[in-house]
Amino acid sequence: MEAPVHSLNALFEQLGLPSSESEIETFIETHKTIANTTPLAQAPFWTPSQAAFLAEAISDDADWAEVVDQLDAMLRA
Repeated sequence: MEAPVHSLNALFEQLGLPSSESEIETFIETHKTIANTTPLAQAPFWTPSQAAFLAEAISDDADWAEVVDQLDAMLRA
């Protein structure tokens, strides 16, 4: 299995969010409230541009899709 093209840190940078390990952990702990029926991109804490990027990454199965899926799983754990 190949490593993801992008890292979780790079995804947070792409989304314009703080991207250090501790900042990512804090974000995940703060936002672990997504209902299992809510698509990640429709979570209420994203800006419109962040939501669009996440939705496009998944719908286009872009090279960001794997790390977006990883973030999705982390926010639902």
